Amino acid sequence: MAFRKALKRTAIIGGGAAATVFGLSQLIEYRKKQVRLAHMAAEAKLKAPFADELPSRQAQLATLKSKDFDVLVIGGGATGVGCALDSVTRNLNTALVERNDFSSGTSSRSTKLIHGGVRYLQKAIMKLDYEQYMMVKEALHERANLLEIAPHLSAPLPIMLPVYKWWQLPYYWAGIKMYDLVAGIQCLKTSYVLSKTKALELFPMLKKDKLVGAIVYYDGQHNDARMNLAIGLTAARYGAAIANYTEVVHLLKSKDPQTGIDKVCGAHCRDVLTGEEFDIKAKCVINATGPFTDSVRKMDSQESQNICQPSAGVHIVIPGYYSPDNMGLLDPATSDGRVIFFLPWEKMTIAGTTDTPTNVTAHPTPGEDDINFILREVRNYLSPDVEVRRGDVLAAWSGIRPLVTDPNSKDTQSICRNHIVSISDSGLVTIAGGKWTTYRSMAEETLDAAIKAHNLPAEECKTVGLMLEGSKGWTPTLYIRLVQDYGLEQEVAQHLTSTYGGKAYDVAKMAHVTGQRWPIVGKRLVSEFPYIEAEILYAIKEYACTAIDILARRTRLGFLNVQAADEALPRIVQIMGKELGWSQERKTTELEAAKKFLYTEMGYRSRSEQLNKTSEMTLDNQEIARYKQRFQKFDKDRKGFITTVDLQQVLDSINVQIDGNSLHDILNEVDVNKNGQIEIDEFLKLMSAVKKGHVSDSRLAILMKSAEETLDMRGPVTVDRSGGGV
Repeated sequence: MAFRKALKRTAIIGGGAAATVFGLSQLIEYRKKQVRLAHMAAEAKLKAPFADELPSRQAQLATLKSKDFDVLVIGGGATGVGCALDSVTRNLNTALVERNDFSSGTSSRSTKLIHGGVRYLQKAIMKLDYEQYMMVKEALHERANLLEIAPHLSAPLPIMLPVYKWWQLPYYWAGIKMYDLVAGIQCLKTSYVLSKTKALELFPMLKKDKLVGAIVYYDGQHNDARMNLAIGLTAARYGAAIANYTEVVHLLKSKDPQTGIDKVCGAHCRDVLTGEEFDIKAKCVINATGPFTDSVRKMDSQESQNICQPSAGVHIVIPGYYSPDNMGLLDPATSDGRVIFFLPWEKMTIAGTTDTPTNVTAHPTPGEDDINFILREVRNYLSPDVEVRRGDVLAAWSGIRPLVTDPNSKDTQSICRNHIVSISDSGLVTIAGGKWTTYRSMAEETLDAAIKAHNLPAEECKTVGLMLEGSKGWTPTLYIRLVQDYGLEQEVAQHLTSTYGGKAYDVAKMAHVTGQRWPIVGKRLVSEFPYIEAEILYAIKEYACTAIDILARRTRLGFLNVQAADEALPRIVQIMGKELGWSQERKTTELEAAKKFLYTEMGYRSRSEQLNKTSEMTLDNQEIARYKQRFQKFDKDRKGFITTVDLQQVLDSINVQIDGNSLHDILNEVDVNKNGQIEIDEFLKLMSAVKKGHVSDSRLAILMKSAEETLDMRGPVTVDRSGGGV
């Protein structure tokens, strides 16, 4: 009623175009204010029994074993936790189980964008496809909601679309303006056109040859794994019983007395960490397992047809200097018709993604062909002055996108471009497909269907505008209070507030005194990244059970730089082991599992392997002679190899102090045959790989070059750990 009165008042204001615009602006702001007030009122009515402290994993498991539930959700990805939050806030007794860690699958391996899909809108217009149009419109609505309910984890990001042909400028401009128009009042910021000069000013790494201008539009960006976790933790605070590392062995069924049909009534589960098995009883079971949708459907009925069409998307992370701090890049048409994003994230640069058919696996690995494809496409858009090197890839991962076919469609081969909700004869509810951005609306649709099919006593959906874990108490300047109150480094304080929001205080309270003048508290895990040891202790409260959970999802170190993650790993295991009472055997197992994860799933290629893969020598005779001379400055006895002893002797002679363990690590990076020494052939192979860009910032190469120069100049030399490539 108030909104209608405002509309009437606005219509009376003045009579010109300026007055109309003024009135519309007032209306938009008024409407936004009313929506916010409505959300606050609805949220105030919700009860959060665990608002002060989350129950432990053990307590959650005890609840799962002892209580009957209205809804059991299988799957702890974005859609699964979204369903759990929707369910529990409708006053339904809710449970959720995940066989690995929350967000361990596709939901942590995305492009980190919250977007409507520019390319989907293009297809909708070109093909007059109403379904595509509505999919974009829904996603843009959800984009706005997600940015509102988790402001600490998400933010608008300007993305540049460079234009190299004059006719493309009005074409792309019209398409991007349509994107703004479809978003309506939820448009983040208005898109705009840039001249060639201005485009290069904002994105100086851009290739300027034939550039005619650029268009900049806005989408959202987030920390996907932390967002996934925030949704799950919010559900837990409202009373949902959630447990990671809890695997569904088989579904429970009971015969419906009225129809005589076997109905799903729960699941028989196994605690992956202890092996204990138990039943969870529930009136309704929701299958939200992403790429593993078909495996759960076949638990229900072996006759179920496969509906999942898995597609692998590979991303790479390269150093932050490849892109501006706050400007992304979109390549709308790659050499094979794909779309490539080039985005700043966590002070690094993400490039991706690919789209290739794959098999369903819990441990997808990024392929070398996909990595090189992305690097080639990046080269096409960057200035020739910027050398794009394989050795600059700090991490790489593959996520499996669960494209689906509609089981109710006569044409079962057609891929569904959105998501599907289906209910089997036995009552199993399946939600499959879709995208990260629309997780909330997918969950709402799924619960609506489940409530109707199972006649559940539920209230209306309340998740629009429902603030997520950490959003309360967060402000853009909160980090200043952390610096002032606790003596944290500014970079660390900014990281804590952008990761934990208002809960950053809880992490800061757990930080130990450093014993230094500054920072007073907060010891870093590795020097290059703002992650501190206190986060490990806090992560355990957030249900982290393994070292991989810390590296990949509570922090994002494994996704940002696998070599740095490998260096932080022993300390992570040490802290977790002490806190959780791990045996030495368990610590060893954790170390080995995490190293395997980094090596296979995060694209870790040791320098030794890069050397093996690039054995062809590309050095000319003059370069070989120069590098042999450098080698002999360390191999004074002409043995044909050098050891850590040889390195130490030269460093001592020029007054450089590096401890023995560090020297061993530096040598081991390029010791191909692992015999504790570097032969002349290995050294030449290293320098050849450096020349070709397959290995970048080699510590041994830098150390030996610097030492050689210092031996002549007799000046000081320092060798810091480089960013390192994989």
